[in-house]
Amino acid sequence: MDRELPLALITILSAKSSIASQQIRTAFGPRVNLDHCIYREGFEEPASCYIIKSQSTGSRTIVNYNNLPEITLEEFIGVANELGPKATWFHFEGRTPEMTLQFIHYLRKQYPSMKVSVEVEKPGRSGLQKLAEEADVVFYSKTWAQDLGYRTAEECLREQSTRVHKASLLFCTWGEDGASALEPSTGNFANVAAYTTENFQVVDPIGAGDTFIAGMLYALNCKGKDWDLSKKLVFANRVAGIKVSQEGFAGLDRVFASFV
Repeated sequence: MDRELPLALITILSAKSSIASQQIRTAFGPRVNLDHCIYREGFEEPASCYIIKSQSTGSRTIVNYNNLPEITLEEFIGVANELGPKATWFHFEGRTPEMTLQFIHYLRKQYPSMKVSVEVEKPGRSGLQKLAEEADVVFYSKTWAQDLGYRTAEECLREQSTRVHKASLLFCTWGEDGASALEPSTGNFANVAAYTTENFQVVDPIGAGDTFIAGMLYALNCKGKDWDLSKKLVFANRVAGIKVSQEGFAGLDRVFASFV
């Protein structure tokens, strides 16, 4: 199984006529449906992330800026009902856990067959554990796991599997130690080492977790039973590894040429 996957983005953007929103629509192009984005009229600046890199040490400082009002439950319900009959999977960042939990509860009630995945990333962010407990697929970050005292990805996944009873798959990335996956129902555990090649260099780690998630969502939705869990993990890990070895995200589709 390998099918074209329709993609839709649900997010808050600045005014539809703003330069920022126009640039965002152009950047995504026709492959991502932005018709369900919510535009905040009267706001010209988008949610932004500024990365300041030291030329002498290579260290990075990340500054986030967002003055756009967050999406409300009513707005999400409107979008979900537009997409619901056609959509099969919703992925949530886990940025606003309390509100996101309400979104998931609505999907569970209205569209019980819908698959839901969540990212559990930022240490100390209240409500992420509850999100994980409601999801079918959970992506944990190393920093979140370490903040809770987990010493390895496997320890995190096995202990979390005793808490997240709805989940069929759990994933955890662990930097230089690669990525791991667990099927709670069977106890099947898989781990792959961090992707590397001859003369491999870490150039830009920003977005490594996001690209791992993207790779895994592709594998789960487009490869299904054609790939076992280990092969899906290797693929997602490679997407993230190639991203780390370059600045930005352009050209990551070359992973398909290097993956058999």
